[in-house]
Amino acid sequence: MRSDDLERRYRRLLAVYPWQHRRVYEDEMLAVLLAGARPGQRRPGAADVRNLVGAGLRARLRVGARGFTEPSWADAATVTGLLVGVVLLALAGKALLDQLVLAPKMPPGFGSSSPDLVDWLRVAGWAGVCAAVLVGWRWVAAGLAWAGVLGWGALVAPQTSDNPTYVVDTLPQFALTVVAAAALTVPAPRRRAITLLGVRRLLALLLAPAAIVALLVTNRVTSPAFVFVGGASYQVFYDIEASSELVLWLYVAGLAAAASAMVIAVATLTPEVRRRIVVMLLPVAALALVIDSALAGWVTSTMNMGHTIPLVPAQWAMLVLVAPVTFLAGALLVRRREETLRMVALGRNADREQPTGQ
Repeated sequence: MRSDDLERRYRRLLAVYPWQHRRVYEDEMLAVLLAGARPGQRRPGAADVRNLVGAGLRARLRVGARGFTEPSWADAATVTGLLVGVVLLALAGKALLDQLVLAPKMPPGFGSSSPDLVDWLRVAGWAGVCAAVLVGWRWVAAGLAWAGVLGWGALVAPQTSDNPTYVVDTLPQFALTVVAAAALTVPAPRRRAITLLGVRRLLALLLAPAAIVALLVTNRVTSPAFVFVGGASYQVFYDIEASSELVLWLYVAGLAAAASAMVIAVATLTPEVRRRIVVMLLPVAALALVIDSALAGWVTSTMNMGHTIPLVPAQWAMLVLVAPVTFLAGALLVRRREETLRMVALGRNADREQPTGQ
């Protein structure tokens, strides 16, 4: 009975190892561990626990690292780098145009400020990233993207103590920048993004963000003018304003069509690549969700109190950890999903190869 208890506990410890390792070596390792046990021993010793858990975790990390070298990860990174680069270019262009184009709805004296050098550099930098990806200069694209990461660290991060709400608001866009830089750093064949996407998908990814920006800027320019007395009749849907409900929904339909074109372009890729693109983008969505939900009360209090309310260490830890934890969880789910699909396919092939009547 005692040896059975010890064997069962050793098997629980060996579960730390990847299943591929256990399938080959578990019986041999268990025999060695039981042979080295003391007479009457019922529990693994502290040294055995430490060695088995440490070695098992290292083995899992090695297996996980090998998984990220699969061609499907490189293909997904290539497409993700271009996709995020185009989105960030659209965001930078929209911010620049908002400063260059005066909106009629703004009261006199409250016009937008003039763009500075940083605004122009953001547009030029992300345009350079997209062009470098299309030309095949991957390292140039990665370098420009990492320059964007460093620029955020130099210009925005120092405001953490004085203006934490601004820093937190920019975190999702900063996370997108990190995703683009990391994805473009993954080695891939020259101009692989064009090969994977094809002409139609590529045009959808390039033109849809430009169309969205054009629609938003047009709406800004044609929005109802500000009046002091009497007010103006207009329809509002989030930040979209129009003089009539029909015009408003035409804007919404155009934005939805452009966004759908981008989604369809990604959704029609192979399942392996599509799943990994979602995993790479999920951390940004998770971070934005945490800011909008868990920190909503903090943002409201900071605005109403009239002075800076610092974030506690637990909140900063949540903001820092949510993105990598989400990515690792997504990668694990993708691996398990594909392992299950592979085992199901093997079972079906075995059933087909089995002679009829046996």
